[in-house]
Amino acid sequence: MKGTCPLCSRVHVSGLTAHDGENQVVPGLAESWDFDDETNTYTFHMAEDAKWQDGEPVTAEDVKFTIEAIMDPENGSENAPNYEDVEEINVIDDHTVAFKLEDKNVAFLDYMTMAVLPKHLLEGEDMQTSDFFRNPVGTGPYKIEEFNGVGVGYTLAANEYYREDVPYDKINLLFMGDNSAKTMALQSGQVDLVENITNVADIQDFQDNDDYTVDIASGVRCGFAWMNFDGVLGNKTLRQAILMAIDNDTICNSRTIGGLYTPGFSVLPSTLNYDYDKLENPYTYDPEKAKQILDDAGIVDTDGDGIRELDGQNINLRYISYENRLLNDFADAQAQYLAEIGIGVVPEYGSSDDQWSKLAALDYDFNNNNWITVGTGDPLAYMANWATDTSYCAYSNPDYDKLYEELKGEMDPEKRKDLIFQMQQILVDDAAVLIDGYYNSSMIYSKKVGSAHIHTADYYWLSTEITPAE
Repeated sequence: MKGTCPLCSRVHVSGLTAHDGENQVVPGLAESWDFDDETNTYTFHMAEDAKWQDGEPVTAEDVKFTIEAIMDPENGSENAPNYEDVEEINVIDDHTVAFKLEDKNVAFLDYMTMAVLPKHLLEGEDMQTSDFFRNPVGTGPYKIEEFNGVGVGYTLAANEYYREDVPYDKINLLFMGDNSAKTMALQSGQVDLVENITNVADIQDFQDNDDYTVDIASGVRCGFAWMNFDGVLGNKTLRQAILMAIDNDTICNSRTIGGLYTPGFSVLPSTLNYDYDKLENPYTYDPEKAKQILDDAGIVDTDGDGIRELDGQNINLRYISYENRLLNDFADAQAQYLAEIGIGVVPEYGSSDDQWSKLAALDYDFNNNNWITVGTGDPLAYMANWATDTSYCAYSNPDYDKLYEELKGEMDPEKRKDLIFQMQQILVDDAAVLIDGYYNSSMIYSKKVGSAHIHTADYYWLSTEITPAE
C-alpha cells in the first residue's frame, strides 16, 4: 500500500491513553487506571505484553523517563506546561506507574496520550539532536524500514511485536505538500490513499467517481487569525467593525472553500460539546453597521484615498499567513470584505516558520493559522492562548483569566463545560479573534484499499483501521 499522509509520532509510538473516533479517552499502553481523590494520584496499570519494535518490553520506567524528559527545560518541549502539576512520578513495578499531582486536573488523562519513549535507546542522548526522532523505534503497528530522504518519505514494515494483526506487510509513505501532486498521484495509481486534499473541485471529482471513496470528518481544528492587541487592533471598535464586515458563511461556502470548512464565530468548533448553540454573536455580518460604528468613533477617511485613519494614520493591517489548509484563501477573501468598509490589508504570505516567528514576536496585525483545539481531548491547553500569561496576541481580560484558573483545577465535567462556555462568550464579546471556520478533514482512497477512516482528531492516520481490499 502507498499513502501520502505525513509521518506522525502516533504512527509509531503509543501513549498510556489514546483517543477513539469520538475523541474520548480510551486505554492505550495502560489497560486501566485509578485516581485517588485524597492524594490527587493517578495510577496506571500497563499492558504486560506491550513491546518496542526492537522486541524490548515497554515498562513503567519508560513512562517515567519520558515525562521527566518532557519536563526538563533543557529539552525545550512545548508540551511541558501540560505536566507542570506533576509533583512525583513513582514506578511501583515494571508495569505500574503513579503520578501525584499538586492539584486535581481532569485533563491529565488526555495529556497521557503523549507518546512514550524508549528509555533503553534514549537515556543519555541529547533530545535536541538525537537521530532517534528521524528513525524512531516505537510501539505502533508499523516500523520504519528505510528513510528515503527529507521531503520524500519512509518505507514502513509491519511490526512483528505488535499486539494484534497488522493489515499490511509494507507501506510506502510519501510526503506530498502540493494538492495537485496528491490528486495526480492517486488518479495515476502511484498511491492508493491520500489525506487532506484541499482543492474543492478535486474532492468533488473523486466523490463523483465510483473508483474512489471519500471519507470526510467534522474536525476539531479551528482556522483563525490572531488580532494583535498591542497594535492598532487594540481598538475594540475597529475589531467589532472588522467582524461585522466579513461574511463568514459566504466565504466558507464559496467555490474555493466549499465543504472544507464549517462557518462559525467562536474559537471552539460547533461540533464539540461546549454549548456552541447557546453562544450569542453580537457581530453578525452587517457591513453598513460596521461603517456606522467606525464613523461614530471618528475612524474615517479624511483624505479621500479610500482608507480610514486611526490616530492620524491609514489603517493598513499587516496580515501574516501561509499556505496551509486554505489559510491564504481566507486571508484574500477577508481582505476584500475589509476594503469595502475602508480598511486596508497588506498581505505577507510566507512559510509556516515565518508565520510562527512573527506570531511569537507580536510582529503582525492579523496572524492566520489552523490549530487543533482539543489535541489532548480537552481544550484547556488551547484556551490558554488567550490567558494573560500565555497569550500570543497581548490579549488580557481578568474575567477570562479567573475562569481559566478555575478550569485548570475543576474535575466535574459539567462544571468544566460551563466554564469553557463562559470563556468562549468573553472572547466573542471582546471581538478578540477573527474566525475562518472549522476544518473538515478528509481521506480519499482507491479500490485497492478495503476501508479507511479519518478521525475527528485528524492526526490518527496510519492505523490498523486502514485495511487492504479483499
